[in-house]
Amino acid sequence: MSEKRQMARAAGVVGGATLLSRMLGFVRDAVTAWFFGTGMAADAFFVAFRIPNLLRRLFAEGSLTIAFVPVYTKEMEENGHEGAFALAGAAFRLLALVLAGVTALGILLSPWIVAVMAPGFGRDPAKLALTISLTRIVFPYVFFICLVALCMGILNAMNHFFAPAVAPALLSVAMIGAVFCLTPFFDPPVQGLAWGVVLGGVLQLLLQFPFLRKKGVRLRRGRLLWHPAMSRVLTLMGPAVFGAAVYQVNIVVGTLLASLLPGGSVSFLYYADRVVQFPLGVFGIALATATLPSLSRQAAKGDMEGLADSFSFSMRLVFFITLPAAVGLIVLREPIVALLFQRGAFNPEATRMTADALLYYAMGLWAFSAVRIVVAVYYSLQDTWTPVRAAMISLLANAVLALALMGPMLHGGLALATTLASILNLAILMGLLRRRLGTMQGHVILASVSRSLAASAVMGLAIYLGVRQVVPDLHVPFLRLSLGVGGLILLGVAVFAASARVLGMRELSYAFAMVRKRRGK
Repeated sequence: MSEKRQMARAAGVVGGATLLSRMLGFVRDAVTAWFFGTGMAADAFFVAFRIPNLLRRLFAEGSLTIAFVPVYTKEMEENGHEGAFALAGAAFRLLALVLAGVTALGILLSPWIVAVMAPGFGRDPAKLALTISLTRIVFPYVFFICLVALCMGILNAMNHFFAPAVAPALLSVAMIGAVFCLTPFFDPPVQGLAWGVVLGGVLQLLLQFPFLRKKGVRLRRGRLLWHPAMSRVLTLMGPAVFGAAVYQVNIVVGTLLASLLPGGSVSFLYYADRVVQFPLGVFGIALATATLPSLSRQAAKGDMEGLADSFSFSMRLVFFITLPAAVGLIVLREPIVALLFQRGAFNPEATRMTADALLYYAMGLWAFSAVRIVVAVYYSLQDTWTPVRAAMISLLANAVLALALMGPMLHGGLALATTLASILNLAILMGLLRRRLGTMQGHVILASVSRSLAASAVMGLAIYLGVRQVVPDLHVPFLRLSLGVGGLILLGVAVFAASARVLGMRELSYAFAMVRKRRGK
C-alpha cells in the first residue's frame, strides 16, 4: 500500500511540474511568435533549435534515463549507496567527456547538418547563413540537457522527482527572459533567443546539483571514467535509441503524408497533437516516470509478484485518469480548440478541421498513456528489445492504415491511424508481458476499466448537456468562452468523481493523492 501511495504522490509531483512546464511553454511560444512572427528569423531559429531537440529526444529522455534507472537501482540493491554513487560519478564524467566531443563536432559540422535538416534553405544564402550561425550557438544545449537526463535518472532512482520534472520550465523562463533582455543587444536579435536556449540548459543542470548533494551523491568524487555496470547501461541504450528513432520516423511519415493532402492538413494535425500532449504529459508520462523506479526496485529484488501488483495498480490509475480525459476532449473538442487557437488567421474552419483531428487523437489517449506504463515494465526488467520490435510492427501498421484512411478521411484518417497503431502496440506488449510474468491481475484491471468507462459516460453526458447551455456558439467573447470551458471542465471532474465514489472505486483516493500537497515540504 505504501509503495502504491508513493507512486501516486510521485506521479503527482511529476504531473504538477509538467503542468507548469507546459503552461510556460505556451507562454514561450506566444512570446516568440509575438517578437519574431513567421519570417526568416523564426524559420532559421526553429530549424536550429530542432537539431539539439532531436538529439535530446533520442539520447537523453528517449534512452539514457530509462536505461540508467534499472541498472542504477540494481547496483544500489547489490552494492549499496557507495556502489551506486561510484556508478553515478563514473557515468557523469564519461558522459561529459563524450558530450564535449559531440558538441565540438556538431559546431564544426553545422553547415552540413543544416543542409540535411533544411535542404530548401540553400535557395536563400542569407537564411542558410543565419540558420548555421544559430545552430552553432544552440548546439551546446545538447551537452547540458544530456547531463540533466543522467541526473534525472539518478534522482528518480532515489525517489526524488521534483527537480528533474520542473527543470524544463527553466528553459521556457530563460527563453522568455532572453527575448526581453538579450535580443536588444544582438544583431540579428534572434541570436539573443538562441543564447537563451543555452542559458536554459545551464540552469536546468545547475538545478539538479543541490538535490544530488542532499541525497549524498558527489559526482566529482573519484576519477574513474568507467564502471563495470556502464556496459549494461550502454547495452540497454542501443535498442532504446532505436525505439526513439522509430517514433521520430513515425512523426516524419505522418507529416510527409499530410503534406500530400489539402493545404493546412499538417497544421491541423500539429495543433491537435499539441492539445493531446497536454494531458498525456501531465498524467500518462508523469505516471510512467514515477512508476519506473518502483518497478526497477522490485525487479532487482526478484519480486515478480510485487512487480505485477505495481503494474496492475499503475494501469488502473492511468485508465482511471485518461478515460475521462479522453471523453472530455471528445465532447469539448471544438470549444477547446477555439479557446486555444481561434484568433487572427486561425478561423472557424481551421477550428473545425483541427477538432476533427483531435477527435481521433483523443480516442487513443488511454492507449498512448498505457503504452508508457507497459514499456516501463520491460525497462525495469532490462529488456529494451521487445518494445522496439513492437514499435516497428506499430510503425508498419501506422503507415498501412494511414495510406488506407487518408483518402476517405483526409487528415482525420492519419490521426485515426496513429490511434489504431498505438492500440495494436499496446496489445502486442500486453500479450508478450503476460507470457513473461504469468499473471498481471487482468481481471482486476478489466473490472476497474469497466467502472471507469461507466463513470466517464455519465460525465460525458453531463458535459454534453452543459455545452448546449453554456457554449451554444463559439463566436462569443474570449472571456465568456474561457469561463464556459473552465466551468464545464470543473463540472466534468465533479460528476466523474461523484460517479467513481458511488461505484466504490479505490482509484479515486490515489488520484487525490496525486494532487494533494505533500506534507512537510
